[in-house]
Amino acid sequence: MSVTLILKEFAAGDKSALERLIPLVYGELRKLADSYLRRERSGHTLQPTALVNEAYIRLVSQDQPDYRSRAHFMGIAARLMRQILTDHARSRNAEKRGAGQANFSLNEVMDTPIEQPLALIAVDDALQTLEKIDERKAKLVEMRFFGGLTAEDSAEVLGVPVENVRAELRVAQAWLQRELDRGQS
Repeated sequence: MSVTLILKEFAAGDKSALERLIPLVYGELRKLADSYLRRERSGHTLQPTALVNEAYIRLVSQDQPDYRSRAHFMGIAARLMRQILTDHARSRNAEKRGAGQANFSLNEVMDTPIEQPLALIAVDDALQTLEKIDERKAKLVEMRFFGGLTAEDSAEVLGVPVENVRAELRVAQAWLQRELDRGQS
């Protein structure tokens, strides 16, 4: 049975669908968690399994889940994992917030390990601001950089042409970089 069908059954109220879903998506969730934690500082207290478990608990406890496809489910999982890690970073660094921040670019934050939790917090703050301005662009950034979804997957999830996804993602990246640069000055 396909993940999309199982997700539709779950959305329709069939809680037993979760038993069939877990083995089909656990590997992908684990890869996503590994990807996130590779970007974190060494010695992070969260392990991939704990991150997957926390995200999964949040995914299945949502009221009225409306997961349209595997890509949509993974996009939401990516967002939840980002929120979990950001919450963790905020709680650990609340007293240090803003003190001695180094300059960093969006590409550095997305492509290399984050040795500074403040960088993750800065990206999260910028994404939250972008979400208020243009929710779809914020979702595209989350799906691409945090969820690892391709432009084609994102287009499927959002129901827009791939060309629009690519164009909007470029604009979103430029906007985020400007916000990160502004926060450093």
